[in-house]
Amino acid sequence: MRHLPDGQTAPNAVSDKPHILIVDDSVDELRLLLDALRSQNYRISVAFDGQQGYQRAQANPPDLILMDVHMPKVDGYATCRLLKANRQLMHIPVLFLSAANAINDRLHGFTTGAVDFICKPFVAEEVIARVAVHLSLSARRLQKERPACEGQPLNQDEVLLAAAIQIITEQLYQPPALAELARQIGTHEKKLSKLFKTQLGMTVFAYMREQKLLSAQQLLAKTQMSVIDIAEQSGFQNACNFTTAFKERFSMTPSAFRQTAAVGFE
Repeated sequence: MRHLPDGQTAPNAVSDKPHILIVDDSVDELRLLLDALRSQNYRISVAFDGQQGYQRAQANPPDLILMDVHMPKVDGYATCRLLKANRQLMHIPVLFLSAANAINDRLHGFTTGAVDFICKPFVAEEVIARVAVHLSLSARRLQKERPACEGQPLNQDEVLLAAAIQIITEQLYQPPALAELARQIGTHEKKLSKLFKTQLGMTVFAYMREQKLLSAQQLLAKTQMSVIDIAEQSGFQNACNFTTAFKERFSMTPSAFRQTAAVGFE
C-alpha cells in the first residue's frame, strides 16, 4: 500500500469547510494537489484508484471530486459514470485532471458527467480557481433544488445497471459490445449479463433490441421518416431485418403500425 509523506487525509478542524476528494494513482501529483488545496483549508480525502474513490465517496460524500482519468482497476471515466448513476452522489461535481488532453479525451470526460477537465501538468492557482467556481455553482444549484440524494440509496448492482442503461440509451444507434459496455462502467461481462437477467429478465442484447424497437415505434408514430431511414436510425442492418424484428415484437409491420398510429393508436 502506498503512503503519502503527510498521510492520506488532511483533516480540518472547521467542519463546515468544503470536503474535496482527490482520486489519483500518482503520489507526486497527489502531493502537489494536497499542497495547493491545503492553502484553502479544505477538508481533503484521498483515493488511489477509481474503485477506491467511488467507495470513499459512498462512505463520506464529498462536495467536489478531483479525479485522474487513467488509473488501475477502474478508470476515471467509469467511476464518473457510476457516480452519476447513483442518485445519492450524482449531484457531486467531478473535475478531471489528466495528461490525456486531446479533444476527444476532454469531450469523453464531459459525456460521462464531468463538469470540467484540467490538463496535466496543471498550475496550482488554476486548480484552486476552478475548484472554487464549481463549489460555488454546486452550492447555488443545491439551494434551488433538492438533490436526488434524499431518496432511498441504490445498491451497487442497481448503480451498475443504471449506468449501463444510460450508455445504451446514449449510444442506441450503435451500442457498444458487451465487453466494452462492461469496461465503461468498471465491471466484467459475466457480472453485467447476470444483472440484466436478474433485474430485467432479459439479456443485454435483448434489452438493446427492445429499446431500438421502441425507439423505432416512436419514430413511426411521430415522424414522416421512411421505413428505410427509421431502420438505419434505429441501428438495424437493413429495412428487411427491421421489418421482421418489428413484426415479431408488435405483431404488425412498421407500415401497418404507422397507419394505425395515424388514427390515434398509442
